[in-house]
Amino acid sequence: MEEALITYKDVEVRQQDLSVLTEVTLQLNKGEFVYLIGKVGTGKSSLLKTIYGELDIASGDAQVLGYDMSTIKRKYIPQLRRRLGIVFQDFQLLTDRSVYDNLDFVLRATGWEDKQAIKERIEEVLQLVGMNHKGYKYPNELSGGEQQRIVIARAVLNSPDIILADEPTGNLDVETGKAIVELLHDICKSGSSVIMTTHNLHLLQEYPGRVYRCENHCLHDVSDEYENDIN
Repeated sequence: MEEALITYKDVEVRQQDLSVLTEVTLQLNKGEFVYLIGKVGTGKSSLLKTIYGELDIASGDAQVLGYDMSTIKRKYIPQLRRRLGIVFQDFQLLTDRSVYDNLDFVLRATGWEDKQAIKERIEEVLQLVGMNHKGYKYPNELSGGEQQRIVIARAVLNSPDIILADEPTGNLDVETGKAIVELLHDICKSGSSVIMTTHNLHLLQEYPGRVYRCENHCLHDVSDEYENDIN
């Protein structure tokens, strides 16, 4: 039996007073890689925001890692977010401190105290993303692709159940973008499920996953269309 980490049934997503998506049905199982595609403004980012509690659910049944997102109290959102890794397109790294200190800050903020354990975990995630020699550098000394690798390292620090990646290749050249998606697929194979929004449909053919399209205020499972492209 597959373990569902996210189950949405007939969910409505609203931004201010506007209905962005209606009747959303979505399931994410353990070990799964899911793409959200669709034009700008069709609700991909809004949908991700409901998963990490940035945007309230207007109606419907929305379960994320055992939390009911339509009734979740604010005080439980930090607990939920500790089990999620979030990768933004615009990095959101702290520019006034080194890569190592960016990662150290997150671990301490999420309750890590043992200095040796912190050091070992940071070395582990930097190795994972191929940046083990860049811990001393500051974000402005890194290329876009390197910064995105650090953002992914930050997202996996606490071994999240789910990684939410919002256009992680949006600001990167084609080759660097591919390397980032490959990295996310590798992380998925090692245990974290991934939901990634993207405009780049070529990635879906090279790195297959389940595909949902946001269109006309609805979410459609269009995996079959892309399976035909891949086969």
